[in-house]
Amino acid sequence: MPHGLDHIVHAVRDLDAAAAFYGRAGFTVGSRNRHPWGTHNHIVQFPGVFIELLGVGEPELITAATPGTFSFASFTRDFLARDQGLAMLVLEGRGAAADAEAFRAAGIGDFDVFDFEREAKRPDGSIVRVAFSLAFAADPKTPDAGYFTCQQYYPENFWNPAFQLHPNGVSGIAEIIMVSGKPKDHVDFLRAFSRVRDIDSNASGFSVRTERGDIRVMNPAAYRADSGTEPPSLTRGARFAAIRFVMRDKRAAISALKKGGVAFVERDFGIVVPPDAAFGATLIFDGTKVG
Repeated sequence: MPHGLDHIVHAVRDLDAAAAFYGRAGFTVGSRNRHPWGTHNHIVQFPGVFIELLGVGEPELITAATPGTFSFASFTRDFLARDQGLAMLVLEGRGAAADAEAFRAAGIGDFDVFDFEREAKRPDGSIVRVAFSLAFAADPKTPDAGYFTCQQYYPENFWNPAFQLHPNGVSGIAEIIMVSGKPKDHVDFLRAFSRVRDIDSNASGFSVRTERGDIRVMNPAAYRADSGTEPPSLTRGARFAAIRFVMRDKRAAISALKKGGVAFVERDFGIVVPPDAAFGATLIFDGTKVG
């Protein structure tokens, strides 16, 4: 069965500053959470999908990857040593063991399932448990991009409609954009990872249309024309570059960005916050998308 988007990891060097930025950009940002392996995060939720703002909080707790394992924390640390921005794409998991076996059979991953729990805080301050199982895949052509599926065990404790209301009027994520010098090099991997068989291709790249948001891969020229910004460095391979949001109210978005002192550029389709303002990511507010 095809996997929809679950979340995108935005890795940042200054987690407090990044959380404050998203707040100034008009997003509702969750409280800081701690992982036992050394990373900390904040969550920005939308219906069924979220952004994970991720940083290294306790580097002394990070352990190295070993054969058959994917070290979430060491990948993040090493990514941040080179750059910051969109680092990992996560799809909805419906069975971590089955996902891991499917990735193994497809030749895109041979990793153990990773299980963990943490505490979460509700808006009223009460503490609940959330738990996840992760199944990892890997594309050697994109060493600076991580991939996994995420199976949730207590979704009622994680998802909260109050956290999904944003003053900037954004109501969801339409697509995650990757930039590659050779987009077609990634068709087979993303088809196997997403289990989406039908790929929409054109001269500039292709889109994987999942049941919850798209994964779009495009060449640098097309990306520049679309976003009006420069892509991240592709010296080590393709990179995730942008999040395209569903924007219901352009006036609300502009008002929030101006109030927060966030730099942006108006485009025909909406608004773009460039990567030098958004901690290495490009944020696209698109009024033509429906969600």
